[in-house]
Amino acid sequence: MADNTLWVGVLTAGTAVVASWVTSRGTARAARIQAEAAAESQHLDRLRAARRSAYVDVIEQAQRMGDLYWKVTDAASEPDGAERRGALTDLRLRLRDEYAVLRHRVWVVDLEGPAEVAEAANRLRRSTSDNYRALAAMIGGEEGAAERFNACYAPFWEAVLAFVAIAREALRETTALPPHGR
Repeated sequence: MADNTLWVGVLTAGTAVVASWVTSRGTARAARIQAEAAAESQHLDRLRAARRSAYVDVIEQAQRMGDLYWKVTDAASEPDGAERRGALTDLRLRLRDEYAVLRHRVWVVDLEGPAEVAEAANRLRRSTSDNYRALAAMIGGEEGAAERFNACYAPFWEAVLAFVAIAREALRETTALPPHGR
């Protein structure tokens, strides 16, 4: 009977050691999975924040340019030719500077991605070209240039709205991205 007790004790101790080892492996694996999930969540949060910031910067810059376009329309109605040309020239210089900022912000969106948003930002950037050329024609006194300038506003604004829609969708998709590196 003493031999049976010894075997029962050895068997119980062995079972306890194996159970402890299995439990520790399971706990370690669960901890690793939890740490990976937390890291992935932080990665997605940082990615979404960086993209959101880049997208907002483009939208804000487009709004600044849109405000200047309205000022061009106001300045074009100035009856005094010299004052009108002076105001339009000043606005063209300001638009050139604002365009440089827009171009930089579009590049940031290109870096942050995704490609669809970068393409929409680039279309928005390109939509400012006709306005700029029409403004130069207005300064030069070309007939119909003011109407051409005003006709350029709708395509510009449509490009802004298209960018906003695509950016919004991309931000929604960022929260549903598959796990990083898998």
